[in-house]
Amino acid sequence: MWGYRVAQSFVFAIEEINRSAHLLPNLTLGFSIRNSGDSVHGALYETMGFLTGQEEPIPNYTCQHGSPQAALVGDTRSSLSVSMARLLGLYKFSQVSYSSSLPSLSDKIQFPSFLRTLTSDITSSHAVTQLIIHFQWSWVIILAQDDDFGQQASSLATQQLSPAGVCIEYHLHVPSHQSLGKIEETVQKMQKCTSKVVLVFLSNSNFQLILHGLLGVPVSGQVWVSKGTLHMALALTIPGISQVLQGTFGLLYHSSRAIGFPEFLAHLRPSQTPEDMFIKKFWEFTFDCTWPYQNSTVTEGVQFCTGNESLKNKPHPFPEVSKIDAAYTAVYSIAHALHNMLACEHQERKGTNSHNFHSWQLLHALKKVHFKTLDGIKIMFDANGDLVTKFDIFQGQKTPAGVFHLVHVGMIDPQVSSGNKMMVQLKEDLQVSSLNAEKTVVLESSPSKDNNRKKPIQGRKPCPRKSKKCYRNGVYVSPTDMKRCLLCPKEQYSSHTRDHCLPRTEIFLAFEEPLGFILALVALLLAGLAVLVLGVFLKHRDTPVVRANNRTLSYFLLISLSLCALCALLFLGRPTVTTCLLRQTTFAVVFTVAVSSVLAKTLTVVLAFKVTRPRSRIQICLSPGTSTLVVLIASLIQVVLCGVWLATFPPFPDKDMLSEPQHIVIQCHDGSGATFFCVLGYLGFLAGGTFSVAFLARDLPDVFNETKFLTFSMLLFCSVWTAFLPLYYSARGKSTVAVEIFSILASTAGLLGGIFIPKCYIILLKPEKNTPSWLKQGHHI
Repeated sequence: MWGYRVAQSFVFAIEEINRSAHLLPNLTLGFSIRNSGDSVHGALYETMGFLTGQEEPIPNYTCQHGSPQAALVGDTRSSLSVSMARLLGLYKFSQVSYSSSLPSLSDKIQFPSFLRTLTSDITSSHAVTQLIIHFQWSWVIILAQDDDFGQQASSLATQQLSPAGVCIEYHLHVPSHQSLGKIEETVQKMQKCTSKVVLVFLSNSNFQLILHGLLGVPVSGQVWVSKGTLHMALALTIPGISQVLQGTFGLLYHSSRAIGFPEFLAHLRPSQTPEDMFIKKFWEFTFDCTWPYQNSTVTEGVQFCTGNESLKNKPHPFPEVSKIDAAYTAVYSIAHALHNMLACEHQERKGTNSHNFHSWQLLHALKKVHFKTLDGIKIMFDANGDLVTKFDIFQGQKTPAGVFHLVHVGMIDPQVSSGNKMMVQLKEDLQVSSLNAEKTVVLESSPSKDNNRKKPIQGRKPCPRKSKKCYRNGVYVSPTDMKRCLLCPKEQYSSHTRDHCLPRTEIFLAFEEPLGFILALVALLLAGLAVLVLGVFLKHRDTPVVRANNRTLSYFLLISLSLCALCALLFLGRPTVTTCLLRQTTFAVVFTVAVSSVLAKTLTVVLAFKVTRPRSRIQICLSPGTSTLVVLIASLIQVVLCGVWLATFPPFPDKDMLSEPQHIVIQCHDGSGATFFCVLGYLGFLAGGTFSVAFLARDLPDVFNETKFLTFSMLLFCSVWTAFLPLYYSARGKSTVAVEIFSILASTAGLLGGIFIPKCYIILLKPEKNTPSWLKQGHHI
């Protein structure tokens, strides 16, 4: 009669929602509970009656008055849910299941309107294999149902366990229909097995039959691992079963608890709900009593129901908790979807209300629902309509009083995964001493002369040779455990023969190595060249070439270019806290000064050719102070961005363990990636704008005009940094630092050479062209 308790959880959730001042405050939810009779025919009949509002339903004909039907919750078994989902999918009518975990129901092409407040069998089967891999158990038995679920789950387990170095001693298949002969045969095989870990993919009834068969059999120490706690909870009802279920583990998806439901159930009385046709039968089953009827013969010893019995001391069994919680969550997910849909339609003023909406509208809102329950659990569905959740790990343990019960010992989070591996968290005080026997080797050393040869343990099926070969970097085979691939510590890497680990060396782009020395030398040469050009400009500051296009901006640009070259030195050597803070911020600020100086010079040229009359507004903009202001404002914005970066999540020294297997790369972590990209994005925007302005002004007359040189230099600058991005993100280890230094030096050389080499050529080698008299003759510079 667990189904009646689940039905009451619907009632409890709806009454709780109707009392809420925040969830659907101006709406009262109603409900109807239908009995499918645990048959496909009954499920389809009741579903059609629900859709049409008729006792004798006629397809595609609705006879309903009043409030519309919002959604349907159910059914219990997957076979019933499949039939209902096919029908409801035709009408895009929302169906939320609390019990059906069949993997095929995740197919949104076949079942577009099906969602569930639990996970599919595939997800939970994947999770339970992660538990075996986490404990490094190397020798297991798979006990699977001979049906679609058992075949899919065992196949997935094999695909996950074999690459992880786990050997499967036997695949034992149990028929889906109960066969005592096959059960006995399976029990006999398990007596011969040497593995101590049994991975279970069975129905509840077959699992109980297996355990009954193992009672009194000399089989001890097995570790049973199941994708659900229902198996274990049912098994606890078998007397003496604790001798078989030693250290048993099971999973239960982390669901929201129906807080207050036990108290709600304790106040339930048949007299309060006379319209409830199921309560009297539930009462008789729960309290082992009979309702008195007129003209009935009183039988001695029969206890009659009074209706005043209390459910307070009748707690529901452990397996029912997850069903009740899932059903409770299903009602709340529908209520939140309806609330979001009505709120959204109201904001858009589309006129949709609780009496006027289409089923597909609620389905759309339900797929995107995201809320927190009263106990703080986040509820949302993935793209397949399955609940996004974590798994609680339970272990069967004995109390000091000898009572065998289930204890929560950890959690598995499928959302935090790396490849096919999920994150497994276990409590520090978890007792696994009884499981250490499973970590013994599968192959033992032979006392023969050849120590490299191994012989199988007697009675144990040998593992395939490929399972003891380790090809992946970072793993090795221990001489004492030729079966498993062991993981090297983070500071070590596996040898070429994969038989031991070697220490990893720390590396960084140092000044002493050839590449670092060459880059440092080029940086110093570029900085010296920029200072030399600055000296030439200062010496010939009154000549036409230097005075053209604002000589103050030329000084700013040359100083910033020398600093740009020198900032490359910050990227060399072992990263420290100081250098990590200065690297990117110094680079960003000095390059912003350089690019903004080029922008100001370009604007000066463009505006100079726009002047048509004296003392116009454009002529005011040509003053040296205005150009300097452009540089200061553009640079100040970058300084603010860098300040925000350093104040929130600044760069810091970090160790890269993944790029190079044999080395630990010491590098600077960028800290806040978003702020870093804002800094680079602003610099890129400034460079793109400067190039665009210079390109548009490239055809202006050549006298006192350097826009062609500015355009060419900015083209080089933009080309270097456009090529930098794919190179930077494809490089690994210290190569990323070398790519960034090269880009800094190349762009610095592009600006310095493109703008100032032609000017120095005239100043130093063609001084006759650098005179006012030569320019007055109509010559071009």
